[in-house]
Amino acid sequence: MDKDNKKYTVEENIQNDFELVNDEDVNTNSKGQKLKENLKKIFTKKTLQEKFPNPDTELEIPEYLPSTQSEDTILRVENLHISFRTPNGIVRAVRGVNFDLKKGETLCIVGESGSGKSVTSRAIMGILAGNSIIDAGHIYYNGKDLVKCKEKDFYALRGSKIGMIFQDPLSSLNPIMKIGKQLTEALMLKKGLKKDEAKKRAIELMGEVGIPQPEKRFKQYPFQFSGGMRQRIVIAIALAMEPEILICDEPTTALDVTIQAQILDLIKKLKKEKELTIIFITHDLGVVANMADRIAVMYAGKIVEYGDASDVFYDPRHPYTWALLESMPSLATSKRLSAIPGTPPNMIYPPKGDAFAARNHYAMKIDFERQPPFFKVNDNHYAATWLLHPDAPKIENPLKNRYESQRKLHHIQEDGSNE
Repeated sequence: MDKDNKKYTVEENIQNDFELVNDEDVNTNSKGQKLKENLKKIFTKKTLQEKFPNPDTELEIPEYLPSTQSEDTILRVENLHISFRTPNGIVRAVRGVNFDLKKGETLCIVGESGSGKSVTSRAIMGILAGNSIIDAGHIYYNGKDLVKCKEKDFYALRGSKIGMIFQDPLSSLNPIMKIGKQLTEALMLKKGLKKDEAKKRAIELMGEVGIPQPEKRFKQYPFQFSGGMRQRIVIAIALAMEPEILICDEPTTALDVTIQAQILDLIKKLKKEKELTIIFITHDLGVVANMADRIAVMYAGKIVEYGDASDVFYDPRHPYTWALLESMPSLATSKRLSAIPGTPPNMIYPPKGDAFAARNHYAMKIDFERQPPFFKVNDNHYAATWLLHPDAPKIENPLKNRYESQRKLHHIQEDGSNE
């Protein structure tokens, strides 16, 4: 944010920023339809003038998400910007991402496809595509800035220090190589194990991740495994080098719901047994409900909300987080689920203001003009939305009724079990 924009007077807010949006201010979706009908007109210029009669009040605006770095922080991402060269122009995929990862925790990064989640994780692993550009930022691990590391440095880190489970297990495995060879390859190359020792360890790993008859499966090809079993093999390969950090890039997306639950339980079990630190990437908040210690919600290359799991689930503050949670079914759901209107913005031409403004039911004019800074909710919870600005009206959490229904249902279930 420019230094000149760090302070805004209430008079400027009333006259310019908090006026209702006009047709020309609102983007159109892919079908050319106006999205203004999806925006609720939540307040007017007149009500603000009545509420804030003094036009000379100055408001301090925080610039960045404060660092939560502590002694147990093992990975820190600072102001990361990543772009991609394409025939149509430069795609601004990641735009100023900041977060810390503490030893032993599970940090979940949630957002729609194209929000920059996977690009961020690939930058940590040093496996960005050849047309990528790291425009700015730092990724610190064990005192090293990974942004400045060369391929030989990453070779020493990948697998042995930072492991990764990819989204599609079938494309992660070589279809014409037996599973056993794919498991033992890294053990022999990087750990220096002999062939018999590597085979023994590979069979142990297959047993640890729940593969039945590991001695028999050791000699089979990937096509002879089900989707869930292939994902277990990919997890075993990622754990073979005993990494300190495990990045799970949507590891349950290609699996049905029952197998999803089994894989999630397996990851939780392995985390506890091997004292892993996990970055879990997904587009589904429901998947991480029982896994996350902290959650970072991403949209259009930026983190828009960041906090403990309980804060993000039960006291969300960003309209995008509200929209994600409203689209999730629950036992207390009685109404039709909400859908987020429109589509994500074209990141060749990033929006001037809040990237979510055109799809936001609670959008204000300032959302189309200025990017919101992070506002502090509590010491561990921050959200980048103008609705937390001191001048903005108090908007009731649209999920409040759902939470009350869930609590009532929970009490009914508890009373029934006690009887």
